[in-house]
Amino acid sequence: MATQFVQRTPAQWRPTVCYVAPFLLFMAALAVFGYLPIRPEISAPLWVLLLLPVCVAFWPRELPALPDNWAGSLGVGALVFGIWIGPEILIPGYRNSPLFSNGVIGHVHSSLPDAALRNWWVLAWRSARAVIVVPIVEELFWRGWLMRWLIDKHFERVPLGSYSPLAFWATAALFASEHGPYWDVGLIAGAIYNLWMIRTKSLANCVLMHAVTNGLLCVYVIAAGQWQYWQ
Repeated sequence: MATQFVQRTPAQWRPTVCYVAPFLLFMAALAVFGYLPIRPEISAPLWVLLLLPVCVAFWPRELPALPDNWAGSLGVGALVFGIWIGPEILIPGYRNSPLFSNGVIGHVHSSLPDAALRNWWVLAWRSARAVIVVPIVEELFWRGWLMRWLIDKHFERVPLGSYSPLAFWATAALFASEHGPYWDVGLIAGAIYNLWMIRTKSLANCVLMHAVTNGLLCVYVIAAGQWQYWQ
């Protein structure tokens, strides 16, 4: 029997667009801003001013926008922050290993030029991007869409927080690969974030958790001058 392919209508594609489009736009902005000669004083606010409205517009209307487990999300976010910076604190030179610095995954460095590191306007907007935009974009894509899509291509039929070994570990591994030289802690963070989704069944809780991790990391980066965490 010949395989039948059912073409989705625009209305049927809409759920996928809501979860995936903000992430794709974010990745496109990374590529474009990386090549255009735009000063950080201009590009830093543009990230937030362009992408935050996209996040708001594409947030799935069927999902609550507010967390229902504030304490737990704050705690898990803080835990992941500790895991993220722990190896380099405990083992000086840890990231210099070929496992984390090579021609395939890249090298530890800051994406900001030296002059921008002394510009509080740039630092404030860079932090806003990490705390406000990135958690929404990434949680929509990784735990809102991919974890479910790997279970059923009609992902909207899969409840948030559903578990399968393939979906769990593939999402964690791909999330880790996104973080280049920090792939090891990225893998642990991805697994913990996945577990919190499974535990709470709430995308808003995961966004808050992710925002806490990134917020604490921003404070640490600026206060300690550990700019390499801002890839």
